[in-house]
Amino acid sequence: MIQLKIILGSTRNGRKGHAVAHWVYETAKKYTTFDTELIDLKKVNLPFMDEPVHPRMQQYTHQHTKDWSSKIDAADAFIFVTPEYNYGMPAPLKNALDFLFNEWAYKPVAMVGYGGIAGGTRAIQQLKQVTNALQMFPFDGLLLANFSKQLNEEESFAATEANEKAAEAMLVKLEKLHYALKELR
Repeated sequence: MIQLKIILGSTRNGRKGHAVAHWVYETAKKYTTFDTELIDLKKVNLPFMDEPVHPRMQQYTHQHTKDWSSKIDAADAFIFVTPEYNYGMPAPLKNALDFLFNEWAYKPVAMVGYGGIAGGTRAIQQLKQVTNALQMFPFDGLLLANFSKQLNEEESFAATEANEKAAEAMLVKLEKLHYALKELR
C-alpha cells in the first residue's frame, strides 16, 4: 500500500482547517491503494528549527526530529492542507518542512488550499517553491475559495460534487506519480 500522509499546516487556535483536512482524509481512506494518516502539526508540536547541523546531513540530536524524520521517511506521498496567512503558508508548515531534507525527496505532494476568495492560492505557490527545492514533485490538488461557507452546523466541511471530483482526480494523480517516482527513491 502507498503510505499517504495528509499534513494539516495550521496550528492556530480557532482554526477551521481541521474540517477540510478531515474531509480529505476520509476521502483518501476510500481508496484501498492508500494507507492514510492525518498528521496535525499542532499535535506534532515541533519547536522552531533547533538542530545544530543542516538537515541534509541527517545528524539529528533531538528526539522530536528523529521522530519526525521517521514518520516522513516512511511516507510515499503527501497532501498538504493549508490556509493562507498574509499571502503565504503558515510558519509551522514551513518549519516542519525545514526540519528535514532527504526524507522528502522524490515524493509526490498534492496541495489543498483553503481560505477566502483566493482559496490559499499564494500559500500553494510558496509551497511549490519550497517543495521543489526539497526535490519533491508538487502539484495543485484543489483550492477551496470561501470554504467557510461550506462548513455546516457541526463545523464539518460539506463538499460539493465539484470538490469530490477534484479530490478524486488529485488522489488518482498522487497514485500515478508515486509509482513513477518510486524508482528514484
